[in-house]
Amino acid sequence: MPDQPLLSLADFPVTGYDKIRYGDTDRQGHVNNANFATFLETGRVDIIYNPEYRILAEGASFVIASLHLDFIREMTWPGRVDIGTGVLRIGNSSMRLAQGLFQKDQLVAYAESVIVQVDDQTGKGKPLSPAARSILAGWQMTIPGREDGKP
Repeated sequence: MPDQPLLSLADFPVTGYDKIRYGDTDRQGHVNNANFATFLETGRVDIIYNPEYRILAEGASFVIASLHLDFIREMTWPGRVDIGTGVLRIGNSSMRLAQGLFQKDQLVAYAESVIVQVDDQTGKGKPLSPAARSILAGWQMTIPGREDGKP
């Protein structure tokens, strides 16, 4: 795992979890790789649609501009997956998120995504409000072991 960050769940400012369902598995008894993206969505929603922290502007939506997912270990049923999420960078209308999926305290996947706030009418990027930027700044993190803290 030399190219992967050495992360624990405690490195992420926002944490959550999801239940691994039998239907999430493939013929080999491992969690199907498509379900990893669903677990990541659970973590993203904890940030971008949290009713306590309103960061989405009126008349706007969040869309995923990119998702890079590295599979590190297999995940198995039964159990739960712990999800860590943090903000790496805040742009004008976007944010770069880092996420880790953990099973039994072991990192099983690492992902980075770029989420863009877009105007519902035009479909173009809509700047994040100062309040949203402030909330997102409270969830910023760096990647341990990397000189610039960035992947």
